[in-house]
Formats: sequence, C-alpha cells, structure tokens
Amino acid sequence: MGLNLVQKIIKSHLLEGDMTPGKPIAIRIDHTLTQDATGTMAYLHFEAIGLPKVQTELSVSYVDHNTLQAGGPENANDHLFLQTVAAKYGIYFSKAGNGICHQLNVERFAIPGKTLLGSDSHTPTSGGIGALAIGAGGMDVALAMAGEPFYLTMPKVVKVHLTGRLQPFVAAKDIILELLRRLSVKGGLGKIFEYGGPGVKSLTVPQRATITNMGAELGATTSIFPSDEQTYFYMKAQGREAQWRPLEADPDAEYDEVIEINLDELEPLIALPHSPDNVKKVSEVEGTKVHQVAIGSCTNSSYQDLMTVAKMFEYTGRKVHPLVSAAISPGSKQVLHMITREGAYDRLLEAGFRFLENACGPCIGMGFAPPSKGVSVRSFNRNFYGRSGTKDANVYLASPEVCAATAITGVITDPRHLGVEPIQITLPEKFIIDDSMIIAPAAVPDEVEVIKGPTINYVGYKDPLEDKITAEVLLKVGDNITTDHIMPAGAKILPLRSNIPAISKFVYYVVDETFADRALKAKEEKGGGVIVGGENYGQGSSREHAAIAPMYLGIKAILAKSYARIHHANLINFGILPLLFVNPEDYDKIEQGDDIELDTTNFAPGEDNILTVKVKNKNIEIPVKHGLNQRQVDIIKAGGILRYVKQKFEAKKK
Repeated sequence: MGLNLVQKIIKSHLLEGDMTPGKPIAIRIDHTLTQDATGTMAYLHFEAIGLPKVQTELSVSYVDHNTLQAGGPENANDHLFLQTVAAKYGIYFSKAGNGICHQLNVERFAIPGKTLLGSDSHTPTSGGIGALAIGAGGMDVALAMAGEPFYLTMPKVVKVHLTGRLQPFVAAKDIILELLRRLSVKGGLGKIFEYGGPGVKSLTVPQRATITNMGAELGATTSIFPSDEQTYFYMKAQGREAQWRPLEADPDAEYDEVIEINLDELEPLIALPHSPDNVKKVSEVEGTKVHQVAIGSCTNSSYQDLMTVAKMFEYTGRKVHPLVSAAISPGSKQVLHMITREGAYDRLLEAGFRFLENACGPCIGMGFAPPSKGVSVRSFNRNFYGRSGTKDANVYLASPEVCAATAITGVITDPRHLGVEPIQITLPEKFIIDDSMIIAPAAVPDEVEVIKGPTINYVGYKDPLEDKITAEVLLKVGDNITTDHIMPAGAKILPLRSNIPAISKFVYYVVDETFADRALKAKEEKGGGVIVGGENYGQGSSREHAAIAPMYLGIKAILAKSYARIHHANLINFGILPLLFVNPEDYDKIEQGDDIELDTTNFAPGEDNILTVKVKNKNIEIPVKHGLNQRQVDIIKAGGILRYVKQKFEAKKK
C-alpha cells in the first residue's frame, strides 16, 4: 500500500511513535515562524531554556500584528526586543511593513516537504506550497527552536478530492467556505486535509494558500496541497526554483476519509455572523445593506486577489458606493510593489479605497473597526463576536470578488450579477524581489545585546501540581468558546502581550468584565479557580496567552466536554489541568460559584484514569477524565513544560 502526501512527510520526520491515527507521535521540525503578538513570549521561553542558538534549519520572526505605535512604547519595545533576540540567536527578522507572516512565508521561505511550526493558528497557509505547516503555542515553537521534537496525536488524513474547475467569480475562498458549511468549526478536529484530484491542477499557489489558511477554522491540524507544476511555476517566479521538489501521494494511497467537491457546481458563498461555519450562498443574503468592506488579511491579500479586485472596478467603471467605507491591506511589500507596477494601486485609489499598512490590521481588531451595529464584509478568516473591535458589529466573510461587488453596490452582492466579463489573472513569470526588510542574524552573536524594555514582563510557569486542588468555579461557558473570548485581541489589549500581569486583567473581559478580579480573589482566598466549558473549548487563535494569563490568575483546571487541539496543548504547557466530563450531562450539575475539590494523588496517564471532582457546596461527585499520556502527565505535575524541559536538560548534564 502506498503512502499519502501527509504520511510521506511525517514518515521522513518521525522521531517517536507510529502513524496510527489517535496515537501519540513526535516529529522533527525543520522551520519555525513567529509573529510579534506571540513571538515575544516564544523568544522569552527560548531564552529561559538557555541555549546559545536555535537548532532548526530556519527560523523567522515576523512583525505584522502590533504595528500601530499608538498610546505608548509597548509595541516599539517588543519590536526592538524581537530584532535583537533574532540577531543573537540565529533567527531571520522581518521588519514591520514588510508584510503578513503567512503571505511572506509562502513568498520567500516555505519549501515543499519541510515541516514548519508556527506560533500562529494560520501557519497552515504554507501547506499551499506543499509544506507540512502546523500552528502551535509559542512554548512549543520555542522547544522546536531548541531542537526538541513536536509532540502531537497522529491525525486522520482526509482527502479532499477536487474535480472540475472554478467558474467565473467563484473563488478559492468558496472552496473552504463550502467545507466549513459541510463540516462546521469542529469538523477538522484530529484531522489533516490533503487536497487532490484533477481540480487541483487549475489552482495557483495563492489560491491554494487561501484554502489551507482558512482550514484552521475547521479545527484541523493542518491542510496541504501537492507540490506540482503550479508550485514550480510560483517558486521560479519567486527566484526559488532550486528549492522546489515534486511531492504527491502515491497512486494507491489510502485515506481515513474522502470528501468530494465538484468545482463546477460551486457558487459564491458567505459566512454570516458570528462564526466562519455559518455559511450560506451569497444569493440568499443578497441585498443586505453594508457599511464597510475590508479586503486583505493572510487569507486574501495576494497579488492575484488584489489584481482581481482592481480589474472588477476597471471593467465596471464604478467606484466604491458613497455609503461604504472600503479598505485594502496588501499582504506584503512585494504585493504592493506588484500592483503598483501594474497600475492597480492607482485604480483602487481612484475607486475610493483606503490603503492600510501591509499588516494584519482589521482582521485582529487593529484599526478599521466597523460602526456600532454596523455590517462589515471582509475577505478575512474569522468573524467571532467582538473580534473586529466593535462588539455589536455584524461581520461577514467572503471572497475578494464578493467584497468588491459589495463595495460597488453598497449591499451584499453576488459578483456574477454585475454583468462583468470573466476575469482571469495570470501570475507573473517573475515577481519583484526585495528582501531588504528581512534582516539576517548577526555574524558575531556575542556582540549583540538583547534589549528588553520595561513593558516586557515574563511569567513562564506555575508551581508543581498539588496533591489536592481546591478552587472556586469562576465561570461557566457554552460550546465553541474561542481564544478571542478568553484572551481578546484589538488595539487596546494586543500591545500588552509581553506583560502577563497587565494583560491578565482582560481575561474573559468580553464575557464577564469582573472575571480577572474575581479570579485573583479566589486565588488568594480559595486556592484558585476553575472554568467549566462545553464542546470545542478554546477554538480559534493559537495565542498561548489564553493559557498563560489564566495560569497567572490562579486557574488550576478546566472542565469541558471537548477541547480544540492547540489550546489543549497550551493548557498542558502551562500546567493547567484539562479535564473532560465522563458523562457530558454532568455539565449541567456544576455552576459558577460552586466550590470544588479534586484529589490528584492518583493522577496517572491513560483514558481509564478517572478522577473525582467533589462539588462541596452541593455534596455531589462528578467523574472526570483527561486521556493524557505519560509525558503530558509529567508536564502537568512539574507545573508546566518549561520546568519539565529544564529538569530534563539538567538530568542530561549529570
């Protein structure tokens, strides 16, 4: 039996375990990436490990999130720390303004067949070029930079078999929206999506990257496309053809599941508020009045995307509707150079678009927030409640084509109804290449001083696990709680990512503004707190701050029905016990304000290790489990992975 593409890459990087779905494995990581909102903490972790240099083939630090220098020195302090720490430890540094990490990584660094671990949940974007690219918490990335394996559960491999060809004004975004419509934001848990079939050949690398990028919203471990003629053409245009290699599944490869999508039958789709899987046909909501349109983000900010939008305005001869505010965030300096050379920049300016910085911007609530109760249509990947920066806004997700049509008419519009001739954008044979904003590591690292400003405050671990946890149930939440709920982003909070005591004040702020104060009080008076959650707890962003800040506030455990992969790993990394209800109906028996007691003296690995939560004020007992393996149990007992790894390194020295 032959191997599929995922199995080929994992087999060549496998260090522990076997490729049986559901079993723990460890793989070697070739490349890492960070962005500034998560990178500062990742490099503080790496410093704490104590190695003189990264052990990876390539590590890149990007600045693309906290690029607004408004209100204080926090962002500038972080950037200076990131640049000096990169110079000292052998990391390439991409300066603010160079572009969004995922767009840049596809352009300049991603290589077919390599493993990539990134401290951002949209790291799978590089799967569009044939890399096995996985998002993780900053601590896991720090450990990979230290040469440690990346531990995960072997996922199932799902083949998405594409046939046909996208019809005019139907976009790559519609392929991933169709999968979200079918499968939901929980549909990819424990799975990798591998794209194949004859329909793949017509998709360019930027189109593939859109699909793998937003595969993160399925909860998938990652997504990947084969490396073929399209990949070679793109890499050659980037001057990187020497790094190309063909890579595809064997003809007799087997898969755990197969999903069929006929591209001929797709039509423009749109995700309604407040979830990427709330998908309908554009025709079903056509005519909805819109206040704002935003085009960009790591999902849809490529040359191909922006040229398509420019051509739509050129062919219609129209401008942005007078009642619509419209903005574009190019994905990189290269994209901005290219659309300027082609005249598209001027066309879009004349049409009435605002050009924002080559950065994440509005996607993470960093500027361009919608008006109160406003409707915003965005070519982004997430529309979680409040993520845009406006709590009561209604944010829709759609392709650049739908966004452009909507900007023209002022209402949600199917682009096929504009009466425009089909638009075909051909990728250039050679992109403009200017890597002057990518800074190589220092030739003499010992001469580099790492500059750590006063707004950088490190907290990496907690005390070891007690034999008995006593705590108050501080909050009870429902299904699909996101890391945006737990640790919000936005222009006010993101700059605090390097200061755990400061940012911890905003934990669960969008749900309950009193949470942080109540948690600190419970930490002082009752030994700590726990949180009760439903299904898919912690979905969304990889931000480990959603675990670090609760740890700082004294959260000892989470009781939930199920967890999102990255957040589950982050909780373990920072010593917070992720427990599962043995009987899901027991979720209804425990409420905010209850006092619990948990005896952990028998805490051991395995699915059959059942612990008992005593709800003291109700005199009831609730069985819980965890399913952790021996390594994960040891990490929890140590008080977090940093203590665990330092103990491991110390043992090696003896």
